[in-house]
Amino acid sequence: MRKQTVLAGARVVLPDGVIDDGWVEIDDGTIVAIGSGRVAGPASDLGGSWLLPGFIDLHMHGGGGYDVTRSADAMAGAVRFHRSRGTTKTLVSLMAQPIAALCTQLSWVAALSTAGLVLGAHLEGPFLSEARCGAQRPENLSLPDPLVLRTLVEAGQGFLRTVTVAPELPGALEVIGDLTAAGVVAALGHTNATYEQAEAGFAAGATLATHLFNAMGTFNHRAPGPSIAALDSAAYLEMINDGVHVHESLTRLVARAAADRLIFITDAISATGVGDGQYTLGDQSVVVADGQARLQHGHSLAGSTLTMDEAVRRAIKYVGLPIEVASAAASGNPARALGIDDEVGAIEIGKIADLVILDRALGVSAVLVAGDFS
Repeated sequence: MRKQTVLAGARVVLPDGVIDDGWVEIDDGTIVAIGSGRVAGPASDLGGSWLLPGFIDLHMHGGGGYDVTRSADAMAGAVRFHRSRGTTKTLVSLMAQPIAALCTQLSWVAALSTAGLVLGAHLEGPFLSEARCGAQRPENLSLPDPLVLRTLVEAGQGFLRTVTVAPELPGALEVIGDLTAAGVVAALGHTNATYEQAEAGFAAGATLATHLFNAMGTFNHRAPGPSIAALDSAAYLEMINDGVHVHESLTRLVARAAADRLIFITDAISATGVGDGQYTLGDQSVVVADGQARLQHGHSLAGSTLTMDEAVRRAIKYVGLPIEVASAAASGNPARALGIDDEVGAIEIGKIADLVILDRALGVSAVLVAGDFS
């Protein structure tokens, strides 16, 4: 039986602006019409709430008390927690671990992807720089190896979507080329590269920067480094907009320079939505205090306690971005980065009705996945 829904009385956020007193008609999970003013027939009146496309998180390690590396059930629990905060499409991020463990975790992702719960996996390692490993264990890192990559791609069963690589490592440019050939997005990150080495990585096929400015070293006017190489490229640019990882001025700078490439991610860990205390991130112990997650032994930031709705809210209230720019960073741009923007990422006719309803204070009041309230 066909299911038809009309959401009316909303401030509808489109890629190029906002429709006040707007409405969206959904038929069998697909957006079929968009307009403003009165609608004929029954409709759900949103009373002036904001209506945005569902958020797409390319980088998530956990949430709601669940660490995605623990089990398939824990992975699913983390995804469902973030869905309640407006994330309708998720990439599960896996830490650098022994290859056998990564293959097992990739099999969980494949099962959940087949069931439609997640988009796929992001491998944050093992091909990372030890000098910029952040919360990763150095002993789990390895030099880029085409045979290891092939093993990981096969374990992903077609659902390995992104892999972070440090481009200065021996063999990195070859592996980036192999990823591109396999239809996997190569991302540059956790790198001690020079500007020129990062530029070579983008030239080899990388199209994404993993959490821009974080685990990318410092930069100055004579040695700009990988962050500036990413800005200077055509790559998409992940940012953790939690007020801890990156100063608001840099988020504004990136939005001015490359609004069509800015992507908000959470980099969330199991503590997200739970509170301060002691947690795990992969095989690392993490202490969360005042919402900041750091390694128990050391001072490195270890992911975040951010959710996508908070990233959008902060972008509007504290960074000062227009809501359509913040929405694009949370939906449209990540959809384009993954090549799925023909299906999701914007409120447009013909696209899947993955939607988030925000109240006047920009808090999540409802989430729809393919037209159904989640």
